[in-house]
Amino acid sequence: MTHDVMPLSRRRFAGVLGAALGAAALRPSPGAAAPEASPTGLIDLSSNENPYGPSPAALEAMTRSQAVAARYPDAAERATVEAIARLHGVDPARVVLGCGSSEILRLCDAAFLGPGRTVVAAEPTFEAVLHYAKVTRAEPITVPLTVDFRHDLSAMARACDARTGLVYVCNPNNPTGTIVSGEELLAFLAQVPPTTAVVVDEAYHHFVEAAAYLSAVETIERYPNVVVARTFSKIYGMAGMRLGYAVASSANAEALRGHASWGNTNAAVLAAARASLAEEGLVARQRERLNGTRRWLSSELSRDGRRIIPSETNFVMIDVGTDVKPLVAAFEARGIRVGRRFAALPTWLRVTIGTREETGAFLDALRVIVPARAAAA
Repeated sequence: MTHDVMPLSRRRFAGVLGAALGAAALRPSPGAAAPEASPTGLIDLSSNENPYGPSPAALEAMTRSQAVAARYPDAAERATVEAIARLHGVDPARVVLGCGSSEILRLCDAAFLGPGRTVVAAEPTFEAVLHYAKVTRAEPITVPLTVDFRHDLSAMARACDARTGLVYVCNPNNPTGTIVSGEELLAFLAQVPPTTAVVVDEAYHHFVEAAAYLSAVETIERYPNVVVARTFSKIYGMAGMRLGYAVASSANAEALRGHASWGNTNAAVLAAARASLAEEGLVARQRERLNGTRRWLSSELSRDGRRIIPSETNFVMIDVGTDVKPLVAAFEARGIRVGRRFAALPTWLRVTIGTREETGAFLDALRVIVPARAAAA
């Protein structure tokens, strides 16, 4: 999809908004990589990417990988699987690599769905599982979110029967940023038929600070029908490098591998992933930096009297009081790319947390495009 946009760079736009905004930017932590520029030249707050990109150690590992660019990365794949297995305290046979966590979701559809089967998911949520399910000719069943924009797990469990091959839980959920608690997840798993694969997408796991949250990785021993998808795209800042993985029972991991492409990773991203996992404090630093900016933005939006959905991710949903579609174009005309329109939540605008400077630029533009009084009305 192409867009006609004004040739306004991030730096020029920030300058128009005022030099004081730059002074408010968060200082990089020691050893942190500088924020990455958007390839479009826009302030890109549309796809929940990490604006700071990979850590310096990961970037160095990518550079070193050039020495083995002529060789297939079989050994690097094994080493990365072993590193992920150590992280989660599981046997390496239970870890499956993918070209981003999106491929993991496709593998789940291929392994667990087919004609005559159903797939259950919330509405709205990340659509990949429902999208890939079309190829398998499975029947989609979507369940609306609760009034507080969370998965209605009770209704989703009731929607599962002997035909249900897969039920998908995005936790935290994209696009709402909400979570289901550990207690709710365990109650849900007890209700779902054991023949149904429960795919829990934890792409935003590392941003969660709520004490009630529980990673589904901890439930697999008790519920072997659980498959957990993780990614290096978000907290680790490697969305452009494409690496995700699944943690599952040995049987389900083998089922996923049966549908994977041979050599679905590359030497550079594998080296960067291992460097990222080995870097002490990296996740905590990235979480505090991005969550700190999210808290600041949420506070400013609340001060303006705007309605937001409390988020446990690196994005926020804002009720703008009108259809989002024309506003997306209005922001882009001002050099800012924001999230797309979600049919189930047409007046809610999703904005990714960028640097403090980028997020401040968005806030200033929002106050012009949708004045707070109009949004509240």
